[in-house]
Amino acid sequence: MAKELKGLTKRSDNYSQWYNELVVKADLAEQSPVRGCMVIKPYGYAIWEKMQQQLDKMFKETGVQNAYFPLLIPKSYLCREAEHVEGFAKECAVVTHYRLKNDPNGSGVIVDPDAKLEEEYIIRPTSETIIWGTYRNWIHSYRDLPLLINQWANVMRWEMRTRLFLRTAEFLWQEGHCAHATAEESEARTVQMINLYADFVEKYMAIPVIKGVKSPNERFAGAVNTYTIEAMMQDGKALQSGTSHNLGQNFAKAFDVTFVNKDNKPEYVWANSWGVSTRLMGALIMTHSDDNGLVLPPHLAPIQVVIVPIYKNDEQLKQISEHVQPIVDELKKLGISVKYDDADNRRPGFKFADYELKGVPVRLAIGARDIENGTVEVMRRDTLEKKEEKLEGIAQHVAELLEDIQNNIFEKALKQRESMTRTVETYDEFKEEIEKGGFILAHWDGTTETEELVKAETKATIRCIPLDGDTTPGVCMVTGKPSKQRVIFARSY
Repeated sequence: MAKELKGLTKRSDNYSQWYNELVVKADLAEQSPVRGCMVIKPYGYAIWEKMQQQLDKMFKETGVQNAYFPLLIPKSYLCREAEHVEGFAKECAVVTHYRLKNDPNGSGVIVDPDAKLEEEYIIRPTSETIIWGTYRNWIHSYRDLPLLINQWANVMRWEMRTRLFLRTAEFLWQEGHCAHATAEESEARTVQMINLYADFVEKYMAIPVIKGVKSPNERFAGAVNTYTIEAMMQDGKALQSGTSHNLGQNFAKAFDVTFVNKDNKPEYVWANSWGVSTRLMGALIMTHSDDNGLVLPPHLAPIQVVIVPIYKNDEQLKQISEHVQPIVDELKKLGISVKYDDADNRRPGFKFADYELKGVPVRLAIGARDIENGTVEVMRRDTLEKKEEKLEGIAQHVAELLEDIQNNIFEKALKQRESMTRTVETYDEFKEEIEKGGFILAHWDGTTETEELVKAETKATIRCIPLDGDTTPGVCMVTGKPSKQRVIFARSY
């Protein structure tokens, strides 16, 4: 392997270190001078943009519109919903002053004690409170409903232990906030959005997910119910990859958001919120990538095809370029993003290694001899398989190959999840199996006490109560009390 890849830790040696190194070496992101925050580099941001664009399109197809709300939230707003403020209190960053001044003692710049805010502001950890404070001015009648709003924004949660993309103090996300006239409409939207997330993650990210409901102990602070999609990473840990929350009338009551219904009577509106974040970047990396670097699903790869010329002199390069240009044009007509790397600042071997590290799905290598023979070397990143193909019809072949790669990495991830999903009957069996990683299906008596006991003793949590799970009644593996169905336990990120 070329020099660029030396030093990339193997997954089998240290999965966590492999991940941290890969994020940096593949030019996705790096640590910033601000504690717990990251700089997302152009290549990493290009992947996030493709996610964002596709999700935004899917949201708008359901009638959602984009808006933007303030970064700063009055502390009094956050305190209006008791469960909500309790759930986020430990993660809040607080703005108390609005001005700096020169230190009269000559030690630089200090906070001006005379510039203290009358009310402190919270840098948004989530926007339910500021949005529902706004909706009070927007909603008056049933004719104003449903109100379907999404915002793309950044949030801050003061995490103590951070990891690039997976858990940072500041991260990017989208948050949808919908208001409805009936409980049934709000629940339907809540379910619709978790299904939308599942479709996106499976069809575009090529990651199989399990849809389910969070236990009361794990649901969103202030929600009546939380739906989730759970994915399994290669090391057997779970990653919550998207959530949709039925908020009931909790926030409407906290902010007095009412409407006049069709019977001309005042009523509190019904609400839901839903979101995914740049944590999806972490999921993408950990689900598919290997010891050679990233493996990106073609549907989200910034560069789907790279073409590398192999030449000895300028004349050969010119000849190759003349033959490659029609291929580039045809690929673009098929909607495929392609890069022709004819730069002379790196040797072909270094280019191969770099694009392999960055997970470009298909690589074409073509030299003067290939031109004579009417052939091209094709390498697919998911299997590292190389084949000689005819130049004639190569664009259509690549298009089909990209879809094959997309399907193959999904099936590979699905098989891996299935091989690491096991059913247990007893707590002793559970303790043994959880050490192997993966999803454990077990009966649970439905109590927070049992859930907390399992977490304290094994570091495993209930990831979800599957929507399509085994609903055969049984007895709790811990207490022996009746259980309505099996739930999924796992250790998680």
